Amino acid sequence: MTQKVETYTPPNVMTPIGPYSHIAKAGKLISISATAGVDPATGKLSGDDIESQTTQIIKSFMVMLESVNSGLDHIMHINIFLTDMANFDRMNAAYANAMGDHRPARTAIGVTGLPKPGALVTMNLTAIERD
Repeated sequence: MTQKVETYTPPNVMTPIGPYSHIAKAGKLISISATAGVDPATGKLSGDDIESQTTQIIKSFMVMLESVNSGLDHIMHINIFLTDMANFDRMNAAYANAMGDHRPARTAIGVTGLPKPGALVTMNLTAIERD
């Protein structure tokens, strides 16, 4: 049996800045593209600080996951891309606050730049659908 990959970009999240969908889903497996801390109402970064951008990313993940019958507690792994590793501790505090008690596997990587001008952080994830 061949699995079909379905792709989505739900409303109430930032518009993709390239030729991709935010969500790819095959069976119960969900992948969400790298997401910056953009306020979907304005199309602009939620702030110029790591805390506001991190919090906005998690809010966007909540919207995207809900659109495919999942949630933050169904995340398996998150990749975090930081333009400055000096922001790591402050990102961690905002991340922990926004994620609640769920602690999925995670990787944090320092990068020299991100596609969205002004973005300090982007994240992508793998999750599963709810039963």
